[in-house]
Amino acid sequence: MSVDVKIPPSGESITGGLLASWLVKEGDTVRKGQPLFAFETDKVTAEATAEVDGRITIKVAAGVEVLVGQVVAAIEPGVVGGPPSPAPSVPVAQSVSAAPAAIAPVTKVGELGAVSLSPAVRRLAAETGIDPAAVVGTGKGGRVTKGDMLAAAETGVAVKAAPGVQTAAMAPAPVVAIPSRDGRTTRRRMSPLRKKIAERLVQAKSEAAMLTTFNEVNMAPVMELRRRYGEEFLKKHGVKLGFMSFFVKAAVRALKEVPQVNAQLDGEEIVENNFFDIGVAVGTDKGLMVPVVRDCDQLTFAGIEKAIGDFGKRARDGKIQLPELQGGIFTISNGGIYGSMLSTPILNHPQAAIMGLHNIVERAVVENGQIVIRPIMYLALSYDHRIIDGKEAVTFLVKVRQAIEDPQPLLFGV
Repeated sequence: MSVDVKIPPSGESITGGLLASWLVKEGDTVRKGQPLFAFETDKVTAEATAEVDGRITIKVAAGVEVLVGQVVAAIEPGVVGGPPSPAPSVPVAQSVSAAPAAIAPVTKVGELGAVSLSPAVRRLAAETGIDPAAVVGTGKGGRVTKGDMLAAAETGVAVKAAPGVQTAAMAPAPVVAIPSRDGRTTRRRMSPLRKKIAERLVQAKSEAAMLTTFNEVNMAPVMELRRRYGEEFLKKHGVKLGFMSFFVKAAVRALKEVPQVNAQLDGEEIVENNFFDIGVAVGTDKGLMVPVVRDCDQLTFAGIEKAIGDFGKRARDGKIQLPELQGGIFTISNGGIYGSMLSTPILNHPQAAIMGLHNIVERAVVENGQIVIRPIMYLALSYDHRIIDGKEAVTFLVKVRQAIEDPQPLLFGV
């Protein structure tokens, strides 16, 4: 008796998603525990595994919207010899056609016959005096469309003239062929995760009175600490000492000193948060995810770096669990790793603030009346102006800058 393969549950609020790809082929022999397919929801990407050894029959193709609990395949149990069948490679996107289609040949009225002209084309020909035979057709099989005639009328392809009269001014202008888009574009369905990201970003823009303030920070002190202690830190903790742990700690300190930024709006109530669960934005092939590092005020630098590194790896592998994306009160997004100089990050709804980090560039600055070169990073804080005033937002960034330019207190917890 065959065993059904079903879409697994991925959380209480998730009822369905996209069967993104099959990791096995029709008729393959599979082993118990072997990954069978990837399933994408609006929050996470998960893999389903085989419950028994046997031969698989696929009932639902990849790229189809499915419901939790829906049967998508069946496995005929049996003794399976040899290693499990390898998973086929899944391209990121498939082209609609192998090669671009050639531009459709120009078809004249005489070749098509009057029956090939639509009523709209015949009406425009009568009104404008433009001979459809002089117009390049972009329709199927080179047919002249209404749009072709309107374009010809706008550019003066032909001019109505008295019988037997032809002047240079009345001569048709050169006809420019409009290339066909066939074969030059690719379409693919938006994934549930990408759709959810789009919905949340639009929600944040439409519901919050979002404003962004900027500051700059001298990264030399942090870079010097990393240079001096980075190798020993790696040997002792098994993880590199990055910039993010400094900024997470600096953000926690600033949130404590400016608690208005550590709040959220719920209807007509302001919710004050007395904990420090910081979301760290992670870019993946499927979109941006924001796993939450819990209780950052109680973690060491090593603990923060390990948590961020683990989240980054699992996010890119599609292993992040739904609860790990929920409950954050503030977000840090580091566009600098992609080379961003300056940006205005969008709020991670329902949070009231998000801090954007950018690339580090050597710039000329004035210190004690002297022009010197320093590694400078621009900081951006987007915030909900309904509950955070400009004074609090600017003060927050100043506190972050002070903590980064004098990081020793962060290290000692003072």
